[in-house]
Amino acid sequence: MKVKYAFWNNKGGTGKTSLAFQAITRYAEKYPEKRVLAIDICPQANLSELMLGGLNNKGSDKLLERHGKVPRCSLGGYFQLRLPSPYAPPIFNAHDFITKPCEYNKGVSVNIDLVCGDPLLELQANAVNTLANQNIPGTDAWIAVIDWLKTFLEQVEDEYDTLFMDCNPSFSLYTQISLATADRIILPVMADDSSRRAIQNTFSLIFGLKLPSAIYASYAFATKLKKASRKLPKVHLVAKNRITQYMGSASAYAAVLAAIQADIESLLKTNPDIFSFASAKAGFVEIRDFQTTGVVAFAKGLPFSKLQAGKQSINGHRVQVKQEYLTNSIQSMESLVDHL
Repeated sequence: MKVKYAFWNNKGGTGKTSLAFQAITRYAEKYPEKRVLAIDICPQANLSELMLGGLNNKGSDKLLERHGKVPRCSLGGYFQLRLPSPYAPPIFNAHDFITKPCEYNKGVSVNIDLVCGDPLLELQANAVNTLANQNIPGTDAWIAVIDWLKTFLEQVEDEYDTLFMDCNPSFSLYTQISLATADRIILPVMADDSSRRAIQNTFSLIFGLKLPSAIYASYAFATKLKKASRKLPKVHLVAKNRITQYMGSASAYAAVLAAIQADIESLLKTNPDIFSFASAKAGFVEIRDFQTTGVVAFAKGLPFSKLQAGKQSINGHRVQVKQEYLTNSIQSMESLVDHL
């Protein structure tokens, strides 16, 4: 597997899952020779529902059908297998937990496979955290648990070229498992002060920067990974999401986004090793607000490339997808995928 991406921000509501869905599906369309694995590491499992058909095409029902398999065909199903054997992997077949979305949703390319998300992840969180913090002579319990996903991927390493992970906003252990597996992080941000604070939190949580006290350093994610001689992921792209026509250069929204970019530029000077890009210009992309186009695409579980302009029926309501907005959405995702 050549590269592993994680979509993450420590703040909810930044459009992370919608960006992930459109980016993954467009990437697979643009590079049909690439074999893509998507892993939904979120208990809400919204990416999985989109991949399996969206609201209009009973994506939720199809997800429940996958959860009903034995073994449970989801990331939660794999973690459930690991709970009794946290420090040494049991015998398992990774393919038991992988779904082919195109068999449920014809809008998804045949070169995408999916490990479904699962609300079980939330139920498992306390148990997984307890297992990771055990004091076992001769065993680094935290690293053993952090490696659960790495162990899973080792079975299918040669079957895929690119991995995408959609992560939960929390920094719970299942999020740490995914970030420890990733090579590169895609950070969606919105034009609000809470997004700016979330970006600052992100650098503290992942890289241990600007911690409020030295007390936290020994417990930090970065400290524990480095102690085990593991590489930290690098920030690969910051997506300024939901840019609207009202975000001119003089607007308050633009001022917030400029402040976020200034924060990144400052970190590029002091900590260049945590980025995969050398200049802020190369590490930022602007994503136009999808508006009604996004609502319709996600209701249907469709990439923008498969969506038609014109009148659409969504849950019995007629809505209009304007060609201009559809074109803008397609171009925005093209600019993001060009950075991958």
